[in-house]
Amino acid sequence: MRPSRYRCRCERHSWITRWWQARASDRGSATVWVVGAVAVLCLVFGAVLTMGQAVIARHEAGGAADLAALAAADHWMEGSTPACARAERVAQAQGARLVRCTVSGEISDVTAAAGLGPWTAEVRSRAGPAGPVAPGPPPPAFEQASLPVAGPVPEAEAQVSVRVAAFAGPGASFSGAP
Repeated sequence: MRPSRYRCRCERHSWITRWWQARASDRGSATVWVVGAVAVLCLVFGAVLTMGQAVIARHEAGGAADLAALAAADHWMEGSTPACARAERVAQAQGARLVRCTVSGEISDVTAAAGLGPWTAEVRSRAGPAGPVAPGPPPPAFEQASLPVAGPVPEAEAQVSVRVAAFAGPGASFSGAP
């Protein structure tokens, strides 16, 4: 029999044996990593849902406050109590509750709340007539312009009247005639 370099078969495969034993001690670690990753994803998903719920509550409260303030400002001549009662009905129709309502002259100041528990949002809204307009250039004027129509049409129908807004600024004019 031919002499072997190795004394026994187990020494020949000792590096394989050590690798296999080390791998065997890591067995099941992928499961732990997957469970940890799923837990982190669940936490992130829960946080995103919570923030979404808070944003929805804020938008609902804002819409209800705006509409309630407009309703109260629209009924200011009836007095503060009837105007605030109208604002309360509008806020409830929007799924919110009226927290505060004051009517001072033609201006109403309303606070509405929407949402449940920690996701309750309160929004304040004011409504009333527009204030005085600051002096500035006049609004754009509309001028008549005549544009020719191509084709064989009678002369009476050859001109089409078009209204054009001149947004070029004060003193600017528009002439569409050829």
